[in-house]
Amino acid sequence: MGNRDALLAGAKACLLDKGFERTTVRDIATTAGVSMAAIGYHFGSRENLLFQALFSLLDEWGDLAGRALVPAGEVGVGPAEAYERMWDELLAQARAHPRMWLVSIELFLQAQRQPDLLPQLTDGVRQGRSGMAAILESVAESEVSERSVRTLGMVQLALMSGVIIQMLSDPDSTLTGADVVAGLRALARITG
Repeated sequence: MGNRDALLAGAKACLLDKGFERTTVRDIATTAGVSMAAIGYHFGSRENLLFQALFSLLDEWGDLAGRALVPAGEVGVGPAEAYERMWDELLAQARAHPRMWLVSIELFLQAQRQPDLLPQLTDGVRQGRSGMAAILESVAESEVSERSVRTLGMVQLALMSGVIIQMLSDPDSTLTGADVVAGLRALARITG
């Protein structure tokens, strides 16, 4: 592994351990086993390195979450049961990797403070909405309508973020896919 890759891996480890604000150049260099000067040489600044590390972590998380969201395709499993199972898997992933969610929240906060980061975050959110809609409609992402992205994808992404933030804020809670589905059914009765 070269210095650039070692720095990226070190920055990801530090982000998961300490978060964006508390991670120093020294922390990254020590974790990576390279000199502090290598950060400037390869990334220009601590912030640029940490932003690349943040997006890399989010890509990794997206892969994990995507696997949780892909329908199992079991015979005899209806859409509601498949959706409930998807939530159970997603919640299990969040419990197993809570720091990944914290990193995503931190990225949102950093993007509000550093406008250069906002376009990348915006693009990621748009891709997330499109991916969610495709998964839920069981179609290729290229086949998802803009309306589905703006409605189904947006609501699913909002539900995921909100439910998981609540779960991380109340670690003793035992949220389940059945809870999420019951909550959605109650909302549907109110708005129906």
